[in-house]
Amino acid sequence: MSDTAVAPTPVSTRRERVGWYFYDWANSAFSTTVIAVFLSPYLTEVAKAAAGCADDECGTARLYPLGVPISPLSFYSYVLSLSVLLQVFVMPVVGALTDRTPHRKKLLALFAYLGAAATIGFFFVTGSNYLLGGAFFLIANVAFGASIVVYNSYLPALGGPDDRDRISSIGWAMGYLGGGLLLVINLAAYVFAPEDMTGLIVRISLASAGVWWAVFSTLPLIMLKDPEPHQIVRGEGSALSGGFKQLAQTLRGLRAYPLTVFFLIAFLIYNDGVQTVIGVSSQYASDYLKLSDETRIITILIVQFTAFGGALLLGRIARTFGAWKTVLASLVLWIGVVGAAYFLPVGRSGPFLVLGVLLGIVLGGTQALSRSLFSQMIPAGKEGEYFSFYEISDKGTSWLGPLVFGVSLQATGQYQIAIVSVVSFFVLGFVALLFIPVRRAILAAGNTPPRVL
Repeated sequence: MSDTAVAPTPVSTRRERVGWYFYDWANSAFSTTVIAVFLSPYLTEVAKAAAGCADDECGTARLYPLGVPISPLSFYSYVLSLSVLLQVFVMPVVGALTDRTPHRKKLLALFAYLGAAATIGFFFVTGSNYLLGGAFFLIANVAFGASIVVYNSYLPALGGPDDRDRISSIGWAMGYLGGGLLLVINLAAYVFAPEDMTGLIVRISLASAGVWWAVFSTLPLIMLKDPEPHQIVRGEGSALSGGFKQLAQTLRGLRAYPLTVFFLIAFLIYNDGVQTVIGVSSQYASDYLKLSDETRIITILIVQFTAFGGALLLGRIARTFGAWKTVLASLVLWIGVVGAAYFLPVGRSGPFLVLGVLLGIVLGGTQALSRSLFSQMIPAGKEGEYFSFYEISDKGTSWLGPLVFGVSLQATGQYQIAIVSVVSFFVLGFVALLFIPVRRAILAAGNTPPRVL
């Protein structure tokens, strides 16, 4: 039996698209409240309590999970790295299963509610119970990545070639808005809480992200539809066993779509720059620029809400000039934004806040349009698998930029040089993307190119 599927021109209702947008709204609370702000410092404090060390002694203290000696200061980093490694193995299998099952919504529900439940579990991580916190995070982050694969696989069916940039941009914008709203509430509770209640407030904030994720995931599960029979890859065996076989076939067949693979490589390069800027900007602000916690919190919120507008703005620009050209232009802006960080004056918050506005505008649009552009290069019936590779390029390899930043900082001892070293990712990503014949890549995948690229 054939192992391919040919989809007709996508036709979706407004109800389906709104439902799809709301999963971005739902899961972004995990990215903002948990990943970006609260979990790393809290879990580190729990690990330090387990090691029984004071702040100035924890560098030499050790914990022994499974008999392996680790520093309590490194525990979160190790758990994060392990979760990313697990995502690299899990997401392609989830993608293959997504393409084969007629129950795609149930698959989305499984990972969404599993991740949300593990996130709610952070409320019970107290005292020195660092292993419980690490276990909850492994489950939550792997489930998060798996759910995004299923979620993204809906995009090609939601709109035709000329509609996808707009749909993807609205989804990203909804994510930034939803994640930002909950983050405002949690940060306000944290800032104004009495000192003896900050630990409780952090636990409530972490759990609230899980509640938010679970509650708003109900909307897409009600409003989206499972794929039509002709949109499901057919093959022998069960969906799970057949999914493994299909994944093996797809990996062997990637050579038939070299331009799609080349796009993934280009995306990996410039997105690593994006993730590095997000990851090290707080450290740059505190250690080099000597800015206060209040300034950094305000900047986080500025980036979050301007990224909402940036996703919509660049989505509208892409309707006129095309997604490919707009992403290229956004990478030029990234080069300018990161380069400008070199000249920021120490101790002055104003210029840093302005740079946060520019960062937010370019951040949302780059991510939204990269997703929609990639969706044009996917062969019909392989949406889940190819978006699993996309998510690996997005999250599974985001160690390269921090490594370059860290090596530059160690070699020169200068934060300015280290932050500018990240510019190379945007330059190389721009060049790689520039030389991809995007229209030919879309046609090679058997799809119709949009009116403008």
